[in-house]
Amino acid sequence: MGGAALRKERDIEATAPCGRCGGVMPVSADICPACKALLPPRAADHFRRLDLPIGFELEAKTLERRYLDLQRRYHPDRFARGKAEDKANALRHAAALNEAYETLRAPLRRALYLIGLLDPSRIKDAAATEKDPALLMEALERREELAEAMTAGAIDAVLARAARDAEGVVRDLAASFARRDLAGAERLAARLKFLDKLADDARARRRVLSAG
Repeated sequence: MGGAALRKERDIEATAPCGRCGGVMPVSADICPACKALLPPRAADHFRRLDLPIGFELEAKTLERRYLDLQRRYHPDRFARGKAEDKANALRHAAALNEAYETLRAPLRRALYLIGLLDPSRIKDAAATEKDPALLMEALERREELAEAMTAGAIDAVLARAARDAEGVVRDLAASFARRDLAGAERLAARLKFLDKLADDARARRRVLSAG
């Protein structure tokens, strides 16, 4: 039996007493099989909480399916007739799942979170625009382009280019994480942050133009 399989088998076999009824239950379980008590959410990273492998590349459908399945499992309505402690724990589970889902579904937030998870000594988002001359120059040029966009078509062109560039950065981030190149991932995350902000500003400018 391989090491990973052995560890998994040990995890399955490990048990502990339920804090409510004292019955034996798997340490990985959140609901006691005997008294049906719902325990508080255990400390876990966002990937583990959603039962996903740690990595930047995630299928949106898989992420959403895991999130919805677990939300149904811990939905407060399932414990409406239970004790107040169970209801409170259900809300804690829902909040923890929401935080994990919202972090992992957005490429920028996922990248920054993963950098910190893989190397806690790194300061998230440390690769600020002003520390990268190439990114600073790009930011100045793209901001000027947006400032000069006086028509809906021109603003849409800025948005389309930002979207294309962001897709490319996401692909490059996946490759950087695959190589465990966290310094490169930080630089790419800084560029993605700029592109996201540029797109937000362009959409805001588009709304103002439409309203005028």
